[in-house]
Amino acid sequence: MTPRSLNRAFHVAVRTAGINKPVCPHTLRHGFATHLLEQNVDVRVIQALLGHKKLETTSVYTHVAAKTLDGIDSPLDLLQLRPPPA
Repeated sequence: MTPRSLNRAFHVAVRTAGINKPVCPHTLRHGFATHLLEQNVDVRVIQALLGHKKLETTSVYTHVAAKTLDGIDSPLDLLQLRPPPA
């Protein structure tokens, strides 16, 4: 399959799905990486799957996974603070 035929098939699928946002085949790659991050897959594993040589390239996807950040407890929240003795 050529890049051009892949691009055409992708855009036919986009129209069929009723997606009105501007998208490209790279959107699938971005979504794949984001979903992996949200499933707590290690960023180095994602780096290998995407074929990136530098971790910095893969880290571009980390800003999107906000849902992952919501589930993280601060170490301070885990402390059981007690009031000082009276």
